[in-house]
Amino acid sequence: MTLLASAALIVMPGGAGSDMADAMLAPTGAEQALEGAAHPDGVPQVPIAPEQAAPVIVLPQPGYGTAPEAAPPSLDQIEQDDTAIVVSGARTPKEDPMQAVNQASYEAVQAVDDAVIAPIAMTYQKALPRPVRSGLRNFLRNLTEPIVAINFMLQLKPGKAAETLGRFALNSTVGIGGLIDVAKAKPFNLPYRRNGFAYTFGYYGIGPGPYMFLPLVGPTTLRDVVGLTLDRFLLPFAVGGPLRHPGYVYGSFVIRSLDERVENDALFKRIREESNPYASYRELYLKTRQAEIDALRGRADFQKEGSVVLPALTPTPPPSAMSAPVVDAAPAVPPPVPAPVFVSEPVVQPLPAGY
Repeated sequence: MTLLASAALIVMPGGAGSDMADAMLAPTGAEQALEGAAHPDGVPQVPIAPEQAAPVIVLPQPGYGTAPEAAPPSLDQIEQDDTAIVVSGARTPKEDPMQAVNQASYEAVQAVDDAVIAPIAMTYQKALPRPVRSGLRNFLRNLTEPIVAINFMLQLKPGKAAETLGRFALNSTVGIGGLIDVAKAKPFNLPYRRNGFAYTFGYYGIGPGPYMFLPLVGPTTLRDVVGLTLDRFLLPFAVGGPLRHPGYVYGSFVIRSLDERVENDALFKRIREESNPYASYRELYLKTRQAEIDALRGRADFQKEGSVVLPALTPTPPPSAMSAPVVDAAPAVPPPVPAPVFVSEPVVQPLPAGY
C-alpha cells in the first residue's frame, strides 16, 4: 500500500513538503520580538551583566489537552523554579529522530491511499478471484526462495537452507512455476520462511538504525533499506534475462503492492482507529522485525505461522494531547497531575497477514 501511495504522491504538484519547509524557515513571533528588542531603531543594545539581568519569566501555557497557538520553548531553554511540578509531553523517540518528516510523509501517503490506492486495490480484489491472486503471490514469492536459502546459509543454518531449496524445486516443477504452493502441504510440510539480508544483519547484531517512512518503500529502517536493496537486485543481477525486463519489474511491483493492500486492509483500518496511528504503525513495524530476528536466534520456529507472537503495543496519545509545562507553588493539597487518557486498544497481536 505504502509503495503505490508514495509513488502517486511523488507526481502530485505542490507537495506538502515545500509548505512544511516554508513554515520551518519563517521566523516566529517570539523571534521577531527579540530582534526588535535587541536593535530598536537599528542601534544594538549594550549587554547587561549577569548579576543585573532580569529573572526569566515563564508565561502560562494553555491547559492540558489543548493545542497552543505557538510552540512553547523546550524544557532545556527555560528556567524552572525549584519547587515547580513539571509535566512534559513525550519527546521524540530515539529510534525515530526524523519523526516530523516521517509523520508528514505518512499522513500524505494515507491521503493518497484513501483517494487512489484503496479504490484500485478493492477493484483488484473484486476483479480477480482469490485463487488467482494467491497464485500470483505464490509465483512472485517462489522467485525469492534462492535469496532466502543464501541467507540461511549465511546464518549457518544449512538445514533451513536445504528445506528452502526443496520448496523451490517442488513449487517450480510440481507447483507449475510456483503458482501452487504444494511444498507447504502434506507430505512435504515445508512452510515458507521469509528471510533476507536485513535479517542476516540483525542476526549478527547490527542494529536497525533510524526509523524512516520513505516514498516507494513505506515503513523501514536504515538496516532494512540496505538489506532490501540487496534482496531486490542480487537475483536479477545474477540471473538476468526476464528478471531485468521492465514488464516484469513494474508488473511485479504493482501486483505485490495491490496484494499487500488487499491482504492487510483490516489491519490498516485497525491502526487508523488508534489515537496516534503513525506511532502505532511505527511500533508494529519495529516489533514485527525484532520478533522475526529473535525467532532466527532460536526463540521460535522462524516465520512458521503462529510461532512468532508480538508483545503488546503501548497505546500512544496523539500529539495534540501532550501537555505543556505546568508550574505549581506546592499547595497544601496538591491536585492530581493530569495523565494521558488512552482511548485505543493494542494493535492486532499476531503477525500481520503476509508475514
